[in-house]
Amino acid sequence: MSQQTGDLRVRRTRKLLREALIGLIEERGFDRVTVGAITERAMISRAAFYRNYRDKYQLVEQIFDEAMAEVRGHVADGDPDSRRARWVAFLEHVDEYHRLYAALLGARGSAWFASRMRSALAEMTAPHFAPDAPVPGLLPSVLSAVFVESIVWWLDHDRPVPAAEIADRSADLAGAVIAEASSWPPRRRSSRRPAGKK
Repeated sequence: MSQQTGDLRVRRTRKLLREALIGLIEERGFDRVTVGAITERAMISRAAFYRNYRDKYQLVEQIFDEAMAEVRGHVADGDPDSRRARWVAFLEHVDEYHRLYAALLGARGSAWFASRMRSALAEMTAPHFAPDAPVPGLLPSVLSAVFVESIVWWLDHDRPVPAAEIADRSADLAGAVIAEASSWPPRRRSSRRPAGKK
């Protein structure tokens, strides 16, 4: 078998597994989906599944991690236009896989995946803020929640505006949060001494 034939077979297998996963999440909810149900729906052997993925979590993670890697490498970090392009690229990815993300982030979806997405987006925004912020880590956490909830709203309403527009609107909301946080006074070291010390 040629390399090209093998690659095509792997891509076809992964596509069938992803489609089966989406349908099952929509019907049963993520927590009740099993590897057996995925392989049965995709008409693929369990051996073929385990050649590609460790479990259903890795199946989801691979799609998301590939998107995050592409977004991180999309453009340079320092340029605001590049940051916008990066966010638009991610929303375009969500648009392309909208059934998967709607299933994972919807009412029958996975709290694990929503948390995973918030953590990844918080990691992506954290380097843009000073480590001595008044409440370290709060701003990336709040921004990631803004972004994820914007995506959930967009998917719940059947993507009523293009990816670039929801990217801009959610970035505007994030900008308002950042503007508020920039007015906070710098964090001061606590002058309190431990109990019993003089």
